[in-house]
Amino acid sequence: MAHPKRKISKTRRDKRRTHYKAVKPTLATDPTTGEMHLFHRAHWHEGKLYYRGQVVIDATEEVEA
Repeated sequence: MAHPKRKISKTRRDKRRTHYKAVKPTLATDPTTGEMHLFHRAHWHEGKLYYRGQVVIDATEEVEA
């Protein structure tokens, strides 16, 4: 089984891990409702589903049988 010849220092180990970072999600403001939401995602506001400022689904309307 392979073993390292020398101990890897904490500095060298931490340099390898510099790319693992927590990233804050980018938020957008809807032009019609003013709601904050994730980019490229539809969001609900007062019973309506909005995407890019347009109503996609209106849950407030009654469905006729």
